[in-house]
Amino acid sequence: MIDITTIASGSKGNCYLVDDGKTPLLLECGISIKEIRKGTEFRLGEVEGCLITHEHQDHIKSAVDVAGCGIDCYMSKGTFDNYGFGSHRFNIVELQHVSGKQKIYKPFKIKTWTVKPFEAQHDVEEHLGYLLANQAGEKLLFATDTFYLKYKFQGLTHIMIECNYALDILNENIRSGRVPAVQKKRLLKSHFSLENVKGFLRANDLSKVEEIHLLHLSDRNSDEERFKREIQELTGKVVYIA
Repeated sequence: MIDITTIASGSKGNCYLVDDGKTPLLLECGISIKEIRKGTEFRLGEVEGCLITHEHQDHIKSAVDVAGCGIDCYMSKGTFDNYGFGSHRFNIVELQHVSGKQKIYKPFKIKTWTVKPFEAQHDVEEHLGYLLANQAGEKLLFATDTFYLKYKFQGLTHIMIECNYALDILNENIRSGRVPAVQKKRLLKSHFSLENVKGFLRANDLSKVEEIHLLHLSDRNSDEERFKREIQELTGKVVYIA
């Protein structure tokens, strides 16, 4: 059984702990190492790896410190090149081949997990999402800081997906002056909206899904209760707000 713990989520920092009962992993490390230690209940030494999506500080801030704790960190070459720091514990996700404009990445193993990286869409050079499968046949999708996903996934049991804003809330905030109009253009091309999350969920087979975690909600352009209610009504699944 997969256990998911949100240590931090949002523009101030992101970090999650996922555990299949045998192999704990960190997803992102965008907060201080002190906060990560506390969030793992000071069991950081049990963590077997850290998957990082991209080089923005709210996702990679403590990568060197995490590596310094003896934990292998995994990221794309684009993320590594743009981060500016390094460690012998940093592992570059291998590009298997390119099909047209589509990059296909090589799966890899971390103890009981098989990790399949995939392209996601953000305003960085080489942003990744991750599909994690364990030996019990469970599959966890992790996708954040992306404005859409072009892939369909079979047999998902757990979904961790960004749901940053709702377009109507954003538009109202722009009209009222609470949010500068220039922010809209960036959000549309860098973050997942409630509307696009719904489209993604409709396009995928959710028959085995046990729970959905909505991540990285905007402080100003989201509504936790509404997002949870609407995704629950759409999917009939248990929904958590990270």
